[in-house]
Amino acid sequence: MDIEQLLHKYRSLVEPYATARATRTYIEEYKKSLLALLMKKAAQTGHTSAAAQEREALASEQYMEQLVALQGAVEEEEKLRYHIKQTEMEIEVWRSLQANERFERKSYAA
Repeated sequence: MDIEQLLHKYRSLVEPYATARATRTYIEEYKKSLLALLMKKAAQTGHTSAAAQEREALASEQYMEQLVALQGAVEEEEKLRYHIKQTEMEIEVWRSLQANERFERKSYAA
């Protein structure tokens, strides 16, 4: 287990994770704007109550596509988060092994 490789792996995951998280956040926030726009469109087509506008908006193809995009963004973010967590755990194992080696050397006065 090489700490330099682990640290390189960790650093290489940071940027893609940040991008994935930003993408997911954007899609979540845009979903709210899209809902408002679709409700406005529903109002223009004669749906006067907010409940009817929301129903039409949530049932629209555009909104469904946004949900699929959100699903993909969350999946990508979670994959990267898992890889980061795995790397963090590997680094912790390395640290424990190093501590054990130091303890062993000290015990044998090596």
